[in-house]
Amino acid sequence: MNWQQWLAQAVFRLRVSHSPSAKRDAEILLAQVTGVTRTHLLAFGETSLTTAQHTTLEALLVRREQGEPIAYLIGEREFWSLPLRVSSDTLIPRPETECLVQCALNLLSPDRAEVLDLGTGSGAIALALASERPAWRITGIDRLHGAVELARDNAVRLGLKNVQFHEDNWFKSLQAKRYNLIVSNPPYIEVEDPHLMQGDVRFEPRSALVSMQNGLQDLAAICRGAEAHLESGGWLILEHGWRQGAAVRGLLASAGFDRIVTLRDYGNNERVSQGRVHQRKRNRRY
Repeated sequence: MNWQQWLAQAVFRLRVSHSPSAKRDAEILLAQVTGVTRTHLLAFGETSLTTAQHTTLEALLVRREQGEPIAYLIGEREFWSLPLRVSSDTLIPRPETECLVQCALNLLSPDRAEVLDLGTGSGAIALALASERPAWRITGIDRLHGAVELARDNAVRLGLKNVQFHEDNWFKSLQAKRYNLIVSNPPYIEVEDPHLMQGDVRFEPRSALVSMQNGLQDLAAICRGAEAHLESGGWLILEHGWRQGAAVRGLLASAGFDRIVTLRDYGNNERVSQGRVHQRKRNRRY
């Protein structure tokens, strides 16, 4: 079987299994296994598959027919133009999270800053910021050992030296350390949300998706704990569900933040909320 023939039967099977992007999925899988670009595949479609390639492709195609995300099948997802390794220990980075990255870049100057990424997963947010701001020192933490190891590997592969990753559960081990900026894309989906049984999220780690108290438990914990770890005038930026903007603004206000605002994602949904710690007054000397 040649590349063109395999693509034709793979696209047919994926359409039967209701894949929303059958042609693209088939091309990505074939490019992954053959080690060539998608453009090369189309230009040299008469190239024959080896027996080993065909066996590997069949196993991947079956998994995709069952709905497993392409990112997990090939072990990679692009975020902020960075090729990031992903695994079942981490969420798959999504375009709307890039809105959080842009918010962070807009808030602080390119000069030196200390930044904390809570629940870093694959390191997507931390690595995007590190790539854009070489003078910033960025720390990403996650409670899952597998996620931390993956984020560290991504940093090494990308050659980013101004970022580090540690195991921790929110602020538990940070002690008195303070930052100019804290960012987080925490779990915020309600336990009974029907979307948990649809699409890619069926395969993603539930602990990184679901939060109690109508999806607000982790967002509330971060709002309560952030002030003790922010410098005077420091910022907290949170990604949240598209219907949680008002609730998160309330959490930020209750925790003593000011200059609170919610920004919209590419689909015009409320997605990212930010607030600033009140400027602390210094004691005057007479």
